[in-house]
Amino acid sequence: MSDEQLPDYARANRKAWDGWADQYANAAHRNWSETDPTWGIWRIPQSTLPFLPTDIAGLDAIELGCGTAYVCARMARPGARPVGIDNSPRQLETAREMQAEFGIEFPLLLGNAESVPYPDASFDLVVSEYGAATWCDPYKWIPEAARLLRPGGRLIFMCNSTLLMLCAPDEGASGDRLLRDEFGLHRLDWPDGESDFHLPHGEWIRVMRTAGFDIEDLVEVQAPAGAETNYDFVTAEWARRWPSEEIWRARKHALVIRGAVALSR
Repeated sequence: MSDEQLPDYARANRKAWDGWADQYANAAHRNWSETDPTWGIWRIPQSTLPFLPTDIAGLDAIELGCGTAYVCARMARPGARPVGIDNSPRQLETAREMQAEFGIEFPLLLGNAESVPYPDASFDLVVSEYGAATWCDPYKWIPEAARLLRPGGRLIFMCNSTLLMLCAPDEGASGDRLLRDEFGLHRLDWPDGESDFHLPHGEWIRVMRTAGFDIEDLVEVQAPAGAETNYDFVTAEWARRWPSEEIWRARKHALVIRGAVALSR
């Protein structure tokens, strides 16, 4: 997808992530190598924070906003058939280098996760660890995830917590005061030129329910004791007291009508 076809925030985010690509390339090899995958900015192990389901062998899966595609690699190893889509050409360059190094092949697409070039009901699992869950508009990418999923398919995503964003200054780490209004929370434009998206919990629920999802779980992530992060927008002390990240799990619901499965709208 060319720059001209992208919304203004997606163009800005493509430029930002292309600029950050070298920084993330340094971590790509580590992320692809992990035998016990870690998640989020605190790098919590899968054995402690089971972000990915254990029963993904044989599933068609797509990662929305895949970056260096280490999540796709983690799905491919136990037998899923992943696809990755990302808005940054430079990030995908790193992903292809990792595919060659580790010998794991799956499709990688350049594009906006709000509009994915796959037919309806192509996947059993949609995943986003940050990615689309942060840098795409939820009023667009959540319905797109629902379109891509088969009835009964699962949506799992991790993003910054709503509370963290309410306490986030334009620069520096979040503190113990509310700095933003919760009502109307949606798009945030940052001084570094990128834009991301956040919603109050009630609005997340409405968006997912309207798109045809049953919400199964919300995990508010606490930083483990002794945790460290390279990111400067939150401290471990803060994230021990309040959730800095959250994981949502939802399932595209289906109704059984006279023995046939039909999407409920």
